[in-house]
Amino acid sequence: MSAEQGASRDAYASAGVDVGGEHAALAGLLGHVKGTFAHRPPGSVGHVETGVGYFASVLRLNDQLGLAVAADGVGTKLLVAQLCERYDTVGIDLVAMNVNDLVCVGAEPISLLDYVAVEALDEAMLTELGAGLAEGAAQAGCAIAGGELAQIGAMLRGARPGKAFDLAAVALGTVALDQVNLGAAVQPGDVVVGWASSGIHSNGLSLARKALLAEDGSGWDQPLPGGGGETIGDALLEPTRIYVKPALELLRDEGVEVSALAHITGGGYGNMNRIAAACGYELPNLPEPPAIFRAIEEATKAPRSELYPAFNMGVGFTVTVRPGGEDAALAVAERYGFPAWVLGEAVESAERVITLPSVGLRIDPSGFQPL
Repeated sequence: MSAEQGASRDAYASAGVDVGGEHAALAGLLGHVKGTFAHRPPGSVGHVETGVGYFASVLRLNDQLGLAVAADGVGTKLLVAQLCERYDTVGIDLVAMNVNDLVCVGAEPISLLDYVAVEALDEAMLTELGAGLAEGAAQAGCAIAGGELAQIGAMLRGARPGKAFDLAAVALGTVALDQVNLGAAVQPGDVVVGWASSGIHSNGLSLARKALLAEDGSGWDQPLPGGGGETIGDALLEPTRIYVKPALELLRDEGVEVSALAHITGGGYGNMNRIAAACGYELPNLPEPPAIFRAIEEATKAPRSELYPAFNMGVGFTVTVRPGGEDAALAVAERYGFPAWVLGEAVESAERVITLPSVGLRIDPSGFQPL
């Protein structure tokens, strides 16, 4: 799915992104894609064990082991990199957007294949991109086994002449088939712990650019309001936090039962209702959003509630655990150097409704609604 899927129609329409028709358009595509599952029937190597629609899919390798696969890109954050002429962080984002999805099904990332498309060859740019990819791989504990470089100048236009490029990747991970986690075990009363984002991550950048930058892209070198001296460009380019190592550590803790994991990307907390269990969530204890989101809120003059469908708003990943496991979920975040909070709990809900009382929102199958 696109890095910016799931935002509110009004917010993204004003930024030039139409999400209103995505569901119908995607349904046509997926109708054909799902038909290909028949090529790898049950019991065969490559059988799709999980279907599509969760954070990653799992393919059967043998009776015990599955191969988790995920694909994603970085989106219009790349335009900010071009404006700032800084390319050393977006490779981290590319790794993060993929491996954070893999670990949601309980998989350990092992490898990533990248696709880099450029308007024109630029050795310095590619070197910086490579440095970011290497750093992301180190944080995730995976190898980059290869990829593809495409020169497609006739198709690409960016924020600076000759500097347009696109990044996408496919990530692979392994998981025992009896350990695949699709959130089917979530029960009412399970505790939700939120792990802090490092900033805007790789979602909602069309809206963020419209809010914080001039139409021609200028302003990226100006101080971020309330940001402690960092520029708008630096704030927007802060790379996506990679949650793989703390998540795997928590999953391997025999004293903790992790019933679900969710990567909070485009669509915000709506990503949590992908779980297989007939449960929703009540999350009354949301943290104060970081400076980048407060700056967007002030620039757009929009109610804060309108930003939650587009952005992570300070929480980049959630783990749902059986009562008593929250202390371990908080402690592992502290060991890895980022804040964490108990956000709320799972509740019985056949429609998997999520409520955010502090901002007056509910998330149901039709999207974000006022409470």
